[in-house]
Amino acid sequence: MNRLAGVTSPYLLQHADNPVDWWPWTPEAFEEARRRDVPVFLSVGYSACHWCHVMAHESFEDPDTAEYLNAHFVAVKVDREERPDVDAVYMEAVQAATGQGGWPMTVFLTPDAEPFYFGTYFPPAPRHGMPSFRQVLGGVRHAWEERRDEVAEVAGKIVRDLAQREIQQRADGLPGEPELAQALLGLTREYDAQRGGFGGAPKFPPSMVLEFLLRHHARTGAEGALQMAVDTCERMARGGIYDQLGGGFARYSVDRDWIVPHFEKMLYDNALLCRVYAHLWRATGSGLARRVALETADFLVRELRTAEGGFASALDADSRPHDAPDDAPHVEGAYYVWTPAQLHELLGEEDGDLAARFFGVTEEGTFEEGQSVLQLPQEEGVFDAERIASVKERMFAARAERPAPGRDDKVVAAWNGLAVAALAETGAYFGRPDLIEAATAAADLLVRVHLDEHARLARTSRDGRRGANSGVLEDYADVAEGFLALASVTGEGVWLEFAGLLLDHVLARFTDPETGALYDTASDAEQLIRRPQDPTDNATPSGWSAAAAALLGYAAHTGSAPHRTAAERALGVVKALGPRVPRFTGWGLAAAEALLDGPREVAVVGPSLTEERTAALHRTALLGTAPGAVVAAGVADGDEFPLLAHRPLVDGAPAAYVCRDFVCEAPTTETERLAAALNDH
Repeated sequence: MNRLAGVTSPYLLQHADNPVDWWPWTPEAFEEARRRDVPVFLSVGYSACHWCHVMAHESFEDPDTAEYLNAHFVAVKVDREERPDVDAVYMEAVQAATGQGGWPMTVFLTPDAEPFYFGTYFPPAPRHGMPSFRQVLGGVRHAWEERRDEVAEVAGKIVRDLAQREIQQRADGLPGEPELAQALLGLTREYDAQRGGFGGAPKFPPSMVLEFLLRHHARTGAEGALQMAVDTCERMARGGIYDQLGGGFARYSVDRDWIVPHFEKMLYDNALLCRVYAHLWRATGSGLARRVALETADFLVRELRTAEGGFASALDADSRPHDAPDDAPHVEGAYYVWTPAQLHELLGEEDGDLAARFFGVTEEGTFEEGQSVLQLPQEEGVFDAERIASVKERMFAARAERPAPGRDDKVVAAWNGLAVAALAETGAYFGRPDLIEAATAAADLLVRVHLDEHARLARTSRDGRRGANSGVLEDYADVAEGFLALASVTGEGVWLEFAGLLLDHVLARFTDPETGALYDTASDAEQLIRRPQDPTDNATPSGWSAAAAALLGYAAHTGSAPHRTAAERALGVVKALGPRVPRFTGWGLAAAEALLDGPREVAVVGPSLTEERTAALHRTALLGTAPGAVVAAGVADGDEFPLLAHRPLVDGAPAAYVCRDFVCEAPTTETERLAAALNDH
């Protein structure tokens, strides 16, 4: 029986034809384990995970291994992107037991879903001190059949330990100037002054920290904060982690210099970084930041947009080499790397030499087998711009003929919310209405497919079909964030209303009414062995900090005291964590910057948003650097937004009203005065 055939997850569908008798995560799987009195083998991964594919090929496609696994276990396959709650709970157990984690995640459970043995990737034969997967299966089977009491004791202890990890919200106030200054100092100590970024290899794009640094500079004028952001963004944009031909960023760099990426491209990274580079341009006018923001936005629309208007989750790292037979194994990076010989064959000797110098392609190579990842090691100004444009165009067209990496085309609500915010703002800043239209189409899909009649979100959809899994906190928070940004850009108050519906669920179903602490799953969600809860950022903003930011923005738009109070209570944890682990609380620190700044409330009124003077004021408001400022734009005295009420024209002219901490400045009809009001420290 093929239980994976009807699921929406591309990752699970990749395993549908395995000889392993997979079950999805369902109560029936655990009932089957209880009936057969066997343990559950839980395998967690995701579609763009390189080592997940390796383990699948080596073990899950092997008939002998599958036969043994089917006989002695109930095998459950989980897509971590569809069930982040399941992933979070068992990853916490893996990390506590082994000191490390990652994917594929391998966990053995009792029929009561209690974990008792953990790991990640296991090879088909013993190597590098690791046992083979078959040895692990045999050892777990022996322990289950011969030492059941010990297994039960271990499982019980793990569950008790996890239960004691619940985060208690601190009640000693809000993050203030001292905590944000300490966080900045901590980042300065971890900053790689030679290469940009923080820490060593592997090096991940610090998108949420960069947002904090830009906001901190905007509020305080701290030049050190801005310099770290500028240098890091330039290093990444000139490195191999950035796709120099097609735009967009890979997941991370395996080295400290941003040269060789892990080539998978994730929607969330590119949405977050598109917004960061747009905000960097807003702060500095950097031409590089403008180019990267627009190229990344174009990459999102060109390569990740689905037929329904949403955005796919990821592009794989692996693909078939272009000169290999159709049945050849896929190789990491094959789509993106070049040799001097390939450049000469495509471009001729002169342009081939030019491309090699421009992109740092050498005979020795920077990747495997003499291949190079494209970089920008030299200043572009020393090259002929027209020739380089022609070279890039021909290289991009030739690359498009190579076998493309696979695409995970499920639509994840949270990540689409991030994309909506990025594309809406980038389109507004750079006069690209097509990007705003793409953001609106994705928002429409989220409402039409993901949102039910009670404003409850589904985590995923695929091919326009709503997935079975409920949204988690990050879905509600990030989609609300996207809707708030879209409302500010378009002047359409319906997006503010939808954000409010989602945030009401955050208050009612994800918040501890006693402490204000937030949970990753709703109070009425499936009960796992622990209710997951984590205020620290990882690859994306934590649901906790994302909710705090969205609640704060919504409160500024509406004056809602319950939403403002909830945001402040949620940000209490940043006071404790921000100075200690600033690299992992960037989004919370960015929200705290908005809190300290007000956030400022801007209302732009005119006869219509398309009227020239109104449009100029609106764009000026959107370009203001004040942290977390909210913008409402519409008809004077209109009811599209609460901030527009009782806001008339000034002497018959369009005007902007700026308020902060319950105090409003005199309205202005001049873009220069509005810009000054929103760009002061």
